[in-house]
Amino acid sequence: MLLAALAIIAGFIVLVWSADRFVEGAAATAKHAGMPTLLIGMVIVGFGTSAPEMVVSAIAALDGSPGLALGNAYGSNIANTGLILGLSALLIPLTVHSKIVRKELPLLLAITLLSGAFLWNDKLERWEGIILLLGFFALIGWSIFSALRGKGDQLEGEMAGELEEHSMPLRGAIFWVVTGLILLVISSRLLVWGAVTIAESLGVSDLIIGLTIVALGTSLPELAATIVAARKGEHDIAIGNVVGSNMFNLLAVVGIAGTIAPMPSVPPEVLSRDWPMVIGLTIALFIFAYGFRGQGRINRWEGAALLTAYLVYTGYLIVTITKAAL
Repeated sequence: MLLAALAIIAGFIVLVWSADRFVEGAAATAKHAGMPTLLIGMVIVGFGTSAPEMVVSAIAALDGSPGLALGNAYGSNIANTGLILGLSALLIPLTVHSKIVRKELPLLLAITLLSGAFLWNDKLERWEGIILLLGFFALIGWSIFSALRGKGDQLEGEMAGELEEHSMPLRGAIFWVVTGLILLVISSRLLVWGAVTIAESLGVSDLIIGLTIVALGTSLPELAATIVAARKGEHDIAIGNVVGSNMFNLLAVVGIAGTIAPMPSVPPEVLSRDWPMVIGLTIALFIFAYGFRGQGRINRWEGAALLTAYLVYTGYLIVTITKAAL
């Protein structure tokens, strides 16, 4: 148990650090290649911040733990919306200026509904995983199209400032892309081994561990990026990071798990407990941030509501783990 706990801690530390270096290297490489700033923000950075969840999901599925992958995806979305946006808005109210972010909000809601529909028969089949992955590639295509047509969007200006702040020479950028990716794989394997070992020791499902420990750990890059962006006044990056990451999680992370290791029997609590939490927070985010009568805005009270929902849900899961361990 102690060795598994140390593996999780070490895995998290390396995972968060390598994900950050991977994203910065990929963004700098794309900038050197002449890629438009908005395209870098929507595709490269958006994809990169979800890289930990994707790699952990693939390794968990390959190791025969698809429940861990599913819990990681749903738990990350819950943490992204409840903990990260809730805490950020509680500290600094977030205003949505970007038209692109406003377009992404209903798209996230539709993807969340589709993900739940695929689990309605209590299983996740390979063809459903493939459809989700195809949806992921379609989302990438839509992001490219939106970025190329979105010149002058508020998100572009905020991203330009971020790229300038984290600029690096091409050789260094390529080095960190390669090194970051290698370390992502190594740290993810370490994390998955530790998480599965602890789940077996405590007598709880790998789904629960994925929803709690692993989801929180893989969401740390988004937590750091969102709070920093909010403090700088880059509100569209703060919200856009979370919305983009949530879409990537539901399409790519669940899609990878379902394609590699279909789940003939999804635990019933996913539909009765976890997915309702995901869709509830997504609907709340849509209502708060869309701005039906003007600019969307997540104020402190709304941030507190999101954060409270996350804490209550996580507290319930911790009680579940404690009861199983006793």
